Amino acid sequence: MLLATDLDGTFLAGDIASREQLYHLISVHSNLQVAWITGRSREDTKDLLADPTLPPPTYLICDVGATVFGVSDMQPIEPLQSQIDASWPGESVVDHALKRFSSLTRQKESQERRCSYYCSPEQFRAIRGDFECVVNMLGCEFLYSADRYLDVLPKNTCKGSTLSALVNMLGIAPKRVLVAGNTLNDLSMYNRGYPGVCVGASEQALLEETASMHLVLHANAPGCGGILEAIEHFNWFNWNFDFAHE
Repeated sequence: MLLATDLDGTFLAGDIASREQLYHLISVHSNLQVAWITGRSREDTKDLLADPTLPPPTYLICDVGATVFGVSDMQPIEPLQSQIDASWPGESVVDHALKRFSSLTRQKESQERRCSYYCSPEQFRAIRGDFECVVNMLGCEFLYSADRYLDVLPKNTCKGSTLSALVNMLGIAPKRVLVAGNTLNDLSMYNRGYPGVCVGASEQALLEETASMHLVLHANAPGCGGILEAIEHFNWFNWNFDFAHE
């Protein structure tokens, strides 16, 4: 079993009781692995990994899907990481090409295999056509989410693609994966055939994009409370117990 969850607004959010309940469930289910799938960099997850109140993940997918490694040894998972690396022209190349868009503000957080910027909806509408052309010439792709975050990523790289590659490598059946998120940069995780949840207070654009997906629950409770709703809605632990004994 694998819980694949976004961090900010999802696994780190919700009321105290919901967080404690979910974290306890994870700690007592020895057959449940956790993958944190985040826009944060590896560097920006170090404090979380050291937090004794959080159940440690088995896998980390950072940089909106561009970085993947195992937590036990903090080493890249191969050949997945090398395949992503081969599609990345390099930070300096990408950032130099995008300096022509003066309205963009580069995010100061540590970034690997991506270039990330702040951009308002009005600014994005004004530059989108030209921006898309430049990104295509670089052999990259971009993702705009939460009306603020603009990420330039290696070609064919996103949270969902890296998660799917990891799940396939591990040989986990799709119904033994539960995905959770709250913004548009989580969208790619929901169309892979996994049961999933958009936790309460999710970005409206994500809710609209997943409205017709029958395996995706739109939860009422935010953060961990929404994940708990999904576990109950899908009867996920019992479902996977039965599946494991088929």
